[in-house]
Amino acid sequence: QVQLVESGGGLVQAGGSLRLSCAASESIFMFNNMGWYRQAPGKQREMVAVRPRWGSRNYADSVKGRFTISVDNAENMMYLQMNSLKPEDTAVYYCKAERADDDYWGQGTQVTVSS
Repeated sequence: QVQLVESGGGLVQAGGSLRLSCAASESIFMFNNMGWYRQAPGKQREMVAVRPRWGSRNYADSVKGRFTISVDNAENMMYLQMNSLKPEDTAVYYCKAERADDDYWGQGTQVTVSS
């Protein structure tokens, strides 16, 4: 069973930065896509950034130019660097990994941006 564990969330003031980490229990080469999603209270979960195995990274319009998704293949890690944070970025952030047979989610990490 694949396990994904997020870390790095917390409370930050508007304009600040955070880096989220996602540790995978197996080689990330096994995944077709990896990405970050978020869910704010009362809202549906939404895509933030996706890193396909092949092709270009995709970002939600609301985070373009502020967030950057990256991976460390050697360490089986995925990151989300978040800069110029806004109160509307407040949400639980989840990492997701997709394989041909299934999708896997982490437990989420809370990001709270104060104004």
